[in-house]
Amino acid sequence: MDQDAINRLYPLCFLFSRMEGEKMKGEKFRRKISFTAALFVSSVFILGLKLLNPTPIQIVIEGQSTSITQLPGFFTLKDVMIIVISSVILGASGTYLLFFDSVEKPVGELVLEERKKGWKEIAKTLKKDERKIYQAIIEAGGIIEQSELPEKTGISKASVSRALDLLESKGLVERRRRGMGNVVLLK
Repeated sequence: MDQDAINRLYPLCFLFSRMEGEKMKGEKFRRKISFTAALFVSSVFILGLKLLNPTPIQIVIEGQSTSITQLPGFFTLKDVMIIVISSVILGASGTYLLFFDSVEKPVGELVLEERKKGWKEIAKTLKKDERKIYQAIIEAGGIIEQSELPEKTGISKASVSRALDLLESKGLVERRRRGMGNVVLLK
């Protein structure tokens, strides 16, 4: 490999390593959500079990006769502690699920943000027409019809097609057939 090829590949390697880091963060976030949801469900189960079925208290009366009586509806100190702990876990996990679950962004938005962050690095490796087309795709939200690109970039249809071939060969975009035309999307 010559130095020019290495210089072209370096920004792509950098970008893909950053994207892998984002995937790892997303996986870690999903694990947190799964763990919190499991805590929530188990707390609801334990709390419901203890509230609906308190431990019966047995009273032994001594004197002339001995009798054992069960008084349902009373809670022992152990029951109260379990109820309090379950309530605290239930509240904390429920709050986390309600307010912090919506932090995760869709994968498409993460890819688009990464492409925007790495735009300067990738732009160094692209020619003038490729750069204009790639920027137009990013500005369109990562997906655009190929027929719109000549209007947005001021490049002829033939040059757009050739530039898209080059961008596809570099693994930056993908063309998919949609009806009579193509849809171009970030890879």
